Parts: sequence; C-alpha cells; structure tokens
Amino acid sequence: MTLRTLPATVLYNSPISMALSDLDIVAAKKRIAGKGFIAALDQSGGSTPKALAAYGIEESGWGGDKEKMFDLMHAMRTRIIVNRAFDRRISGAILFEKTMNSQIEGVFTADYLWQKKQIVPFLKVDEGLEEEQNGVQLMKPMAGLEGRLKSAASRNVFGTKMRSVVHSANAAGISAIVAQQFDAGKTILESGLMPILEPEVNIKSPDKSACEMLLRDAIITHLDTLPKDAQIMLKLTLPSEPGFFASLIQHPRVLRVVALSGGYSCRDANEKLAQNPGMTASFSRALVEDLRANQSDEEFTAALDAAIESIYRASLT
Repeated sequence: MTLRTLPATVLYNSPISMALSDLDIVAAKKRIAGKGFIAALDQSGGSTPKALAAYGIEESGWGGDKEKMFDLMHAMRTRIIVNRAFDRRISGAILFEKTMNSQIEGVFTADYLWQKKQIVPFLKVDEGLEEEQNGVQLMKPMAGLEGRLKSAASRNVFGTKMRSVVHSANAAGISAIVAQQFDAGKTILESGLMPILEPEVNIKSPDKSACEMLLRDAIITHLDTLPKDAQIMLKLTLPSEPGFFASLIQHPRVLRVVALSGGYSCRDANEKLAQNPGMTASFSRALVEDLRANQSDEEFTAALDAAIESIYRASLT
C-alpha cells in the first residue's frame, strides 16, 4: 500500500467519492487522529552531533566528515524504526530530509514506515532559526520550500513540520511568529500535504505562562481564517496550566495537537502530558534518552519499548 497525496482542494474542500487512491489519505488521517503518538526523528544540522553524543557516539567517531556523521545518524534511526518495539503505539514519525531520501532494507524510509508499520511519515521542512528579535526566533526564509514539498510528495510523505521559538511574552514577536507559521502552512496545504505548525515556547522562559496565553490567542485568530474544511496540526510546548490548550484541541480546523518534550526528561514530560487530555506526544530527546550505540539488541529493545510504552500511556488521557 502506498501513501498518496492529493491537492488541497481535493483533500479539504471538495466532496468526492472514495476512490481507491484516496483511501490511504483517509487511513493516514484516521491514524493520526486516533491512538498513538508521533516520534520526532528529525534532528538535523547543528543538533545532529548532540543527538549522536547522547547516543554514545562522540565527534571522533566521524572525524569531521559530515557525510559519515549523517550516515551514523541514519543508522541510529534505522535501528529504532526496524525494532519490533517501534510499533502501532506510534502513529507517525517526523523525518529529516536526508532520512526521507535514504532507504531502510531497500525501501525509502517513508514507504517503509507506512507499508511495513502503518506509521504516517512527516518531513521537517524549515531551514533553521533566525537570531532572536522581539523575544522570538522566526524561521529562516524557506526559499527551497516548494521543491521540498514536491520531493516530499514524490516520497509518499503525508505532512510536514516546521519549528520556530518563543522566548518571552512580546506580543509583536508572538504575532509575527504565528503569522509566519500560518503563511507557510497555507502553502503546504495548497501542495496537498498536512502541516504541523510548531511555535515552541522555551520551557526556561521566565514568563512562560504569559507566552502561552498570547500564543494561544494568536493561533485561534489565524485558525478562524482558514477555509471551513481545512485542517492543520499543532506541535506545542507542554503548558504551565494543565488543559490550557483545550480550545485548540477542540477547534474544528485542528486535526491533532501534539506536545514536544522541550528539554524535559521523559518522566517529567509524561507527567505533564498526562495532565493535558486530548494532547498526544511528539517527543524527540525524551524518546531516545536511554538508547545507546553499545547496547545489545536485547538492551536496546528493552529501553526503546519502555520509553514508547510510557509515552503511549501518557498520550491516552
């Protein structure tokens, strides 16, 4: 079975008959809206050395050779994805572009995820962050977005993810960050892909609660401007006040609200997630924090299974 994408006018605005080619899109949306969480396997660029170091592979392991570094990262991701613990408890996985264009057991990664495991593939599409201004870090201009979206569609990817960061409760900055996310999100919708908007709030912000209030209100304003049948996804920092994002979770323009771990340990992130009914996880560091390159297959499977089970249970609230 191959995951197929359709134009946004078909996906969101047109009453259509359920042709065979449409069924995978419907199945993918159902998977994301149902039980399970999204694994974030999209570390890229500057975050890759840190991810490898946490896994037990220091920079000396690739000696400044970036291609070898990315090969080691793909090997780590492959070990996770093919593992039997990486199963139906996971509804989706976010990939780095190089991972999307690489293969697992002779099959492109997105196809392997969907065909072998019924896990919905997403692609990270942002190109990093600007320097902080007005209390936020906007995304760098995405000159290659159109080409990246075409590539994602050709690789049978269902949706995308893009990240920016809020550091302080600056109304102008937060307004700009939400506007940028939605502008790019509309382009992604028009390409037939599902956008995950990720305006992260820094968990160390001294006015985190105020940031979240401004962010939530700005998001609702933009959601209300979307076409009636359009839907997006949101990836948000676990809020200071339990249940604070209920209005976003229940909004008809939102398919799913997922949570990033944001630097919390897996245990702390799970505790906070369980206090937010309707929110599910999209963890990265918290998912892999106990995985090591030198673990035996049995040790690796046990550590991965324990993390997946704990995150899955926290996501069921």
